[in-house]
Amino acid sequence: MQRRLAATLFALAFGATAHAANVPEYVTIKMQIDVAKPAAEVWAKVGNYCDIGKWAKGLDCAIVSGDGGIGTVRSLGGGRIKEILVGKTDLSYGYDQPVVEGKFYDQYHGYLEAKPVTATTSKLLYTLMIDESDKADQAAKDADVTRRRTQFEGLLKVMKEMAEAK
Repeated sequence: MQRRLAATLFALAFGATAHAANVPEYVTIKMQIDVAKPAAEVWAKVGNYCDIGKWAKGLDCAIVSGDGGIGTVRSLGGGRIKEILVGKTDLSYGYDQPVVEGKFYDQYHGYLEAKPVTATTSKLLYTLMIDESDKADQAAKDADVTRRRTQFEGLLKVMKEMAEAK
């Protein structure tokens, strides 16, 4: 009887721990930058799905399938990263990274938009959404979010410079 009770308690404790580790912890990282150009002009310079190769210097981009519409797949970094176009408007697009076998699926999703503010100004908005539940503790989660924010705010600055260039 005691062995059965111990086994039951162990199973409950282990099951609760295993379940807790599988609970997603989605984090949204919202970033923006003001641009002294109309949104359509900004988007014409930085909004093509593979323009990331221009503003993320040194990151090659190639369309590996699709026609530029929803479902188009781009390959980044020599094929290390694949991203699928999942949403698109005249001044925005959203993408997702697919599941990679043997790797934690963080549900990485990005959204880039040029938003009109006035007839001559706009904002570039970049939003990321990721699951941070694979990180060891809150400090690791915070460090990952800070790293991503720093990286993408740097990219927004580059896009702003490109859009405002004569």
